[in-house]
Amino acid sequence: MKSRMETTEIVVGLDIGTTKVSAVVGEIDADGITILGVGNVPCRGLRKGVVSNIDWTVRSIAEAIEAAQTMAGVEIRTVYAGVAGSHIRCQQSDGVAAISGGEVTRLDVERVLEGARAIPVDADRQIMHVLPREFMVDNQDGIRDPVGMSGVRLGVKVNLITAATSCVQNVVRCAERCGLTVADVVLEPLASAEAVLSEDEKEIGVAIIDIGGGTTDLLLYVDGGIAHASVIPAGGNNVTADIAAGLRTPMGEAERLKRNAGCALGRMVGDEEEIEVPGVGGHLPRKASRRVLSDIIEPRVEEIFAVIRKRIEDTGMLEQLSAGAVLTGGGVLMEGMTEFAEEILGMPVRLGVPVGVRGITQLVAGPQYATGVGLVQYGANALAQARALAPVKLEVGHAGRAESRREKLRERESRREVIEEMSIEKRSSGRFWNWLRAAF
Repeated sequence: MKSRMETTEIVVGLDIGTTKVSAVVGEIDADGITILGVGNVPCRGLRKGVVSNIDWTVRSIAEAIEAAQTMAGVEIRTVYAGVAGSHIRCQQSDGVAAISGGEVTRLDVERVLEGARAIPVDADRQIMHVLPREFMVDNQDGIRDPVGMSGVRLGVKVNLITAATSCVQNVVRCAERCGLTVADVVLEPLASAEAVLSEDEKEIGVAIIDIGGGTTDLLLYVDGGIAHASVIPAGGNNVTADIAAGLRTPMGEAERLKRNAGCALGRMVGDEEEIEVPGVGGHLPRKASRRVLSDIIEPRVEEIFAVIRKRIEDTGMLEQLSAGAVLTGGGVLMEGMTEFAEEILGMPVRLGVPVGVRGITQLVAGPQYATGVGLVQYGANALAQARALAPVKLEVGHAGRAESRREKLRERESRREVIEEMSIEKRSSGRFWNWLRAAF
């Protein structure tokens, strides 16, 4: 059997977004994560993060997987798939369990988390994640990792992330129709946070804002744990639609103008700057001021950030986000996004790009790849936790089997004693009848 230092595993993150599908292939070894390949293709099969056309989505997934396989030189069979959409909900729950043996083990943590997720949910919804905020051992609270601590009772406060079962099943079904096995479905902003946030930011409080094509995902970290998660049904596609309507140009050209010449803050654009706007239905291209384009973009971006600020204020955690906000997703690539976000949110804002990986990092060095890389990191952490928990379960299994063997031996000894007593009685009875026959 190979040691942990000698083994390598392939983990694939599949980011199924409203405008694109990205497949990121990573190799996991003792030194960390090495990016081997990336596949990125447009997608028209989703609407606001939810699958609306199975065939189009399957086609995009197959093309992205094929491109990633070709670049990485490996065969992809298992993926970690991202899920988003306005159907995502977050709610709080508690769990309590007795500590077996007087010392907290990994199995005790598993049991208390299972207890925290044992709450009623609607028939059409399912629990995606159980995210611990803090553990309590007896009367001591604020514990991050209770393993190894002594006590009698273990408690936990968690955030439960729930999703519409049909939406999750549609994502899984699309992947399975491409011949893939989904190891787990992961909340996309949670994956993005794995890729772009540092532990210090999570500790002092940070908001991660993932602006995609169809949705904007918000995730709040306070005191090192996830305190809130929500999804806003608006994103980069709303900006593109406004440009197409305002400048009377096709959606594809509006997207190109947004990426190449768009600016979220009008005062950063000079009055003399011009752009060429393609016409619709055979009309000739025309010149327009870049300030006009910015004036179309700015109100929509302001609306998105205003909703985000309102969501943060409603949680009562605005003052606890000392590290500010981190912007990720393809919708933040426009000029002026971070400056505009700082004005509206009233906190420091930076652009989040994937960190903590090696290999061909230049292919994923952008906020639009944060979710794909984060899914690979999530899968690597899941494999590491499974390896850590396996010896404990094996030991418990051995102990259970040993106890079972002892029970069987005791039962066997008991049966042997009964048989011996019966044989002694039979022999005694036989000798008595033999004496009686000899006497008479």
